Amino acid sequence: MSTPRPRMTGIGRVLVIVYAIMALAATGRSFVQIVEDFAGAPIAYTLSAIAALVYILATIALVRSDSHAWYLVAWVAICFELAGVLIVGTLSLTHPEFFAHDATVWSGYGYGYFWIPLALPFIGIWWLVTSGRTEPAAVPVVEGSSW
Repeated sequence: MSTPRPRMTGIGRVLVIVYAIMALAATGRSFVQIVEDFAGAPIAYTLSAIAALVYILATIALVRSDSHAWYLVAWVAICFELAGVLIVGTLSLTHPEFFAHDATVWSGYGYGYFWIPLALPFIGIWWLVTSGRTEPAAVPVVEGSSW
């Protein structure tokens, strides 16, 4: 009988650390933007806050991804992150007036963060696929009565 491979080793641990750093950076950035000048660019600053929440959720979900429910939350968070980076990145290039005052974490596909926001969800998805996730153990069904 083989023992399951621990999930928080090697690249998984590095991935969680990078997600945690991005969560802190995005949270700090959105907090400063909202406090200093929310009226100047409400769309961009709201998107920064959403990015922060997604990074926080993804970090927690990756840490707890041994649970089937948190594994699914990690998938949703990382896929949402990927969609956000692609949509906001494209909008920031095609409609720069929405991001006139200050960029979001995902603007320009994350150029302000050395494109880490663009690469991170792809690495996260790769890790979720290859990290040895197995389906939750089936609960045995006992047929018949215990009488």
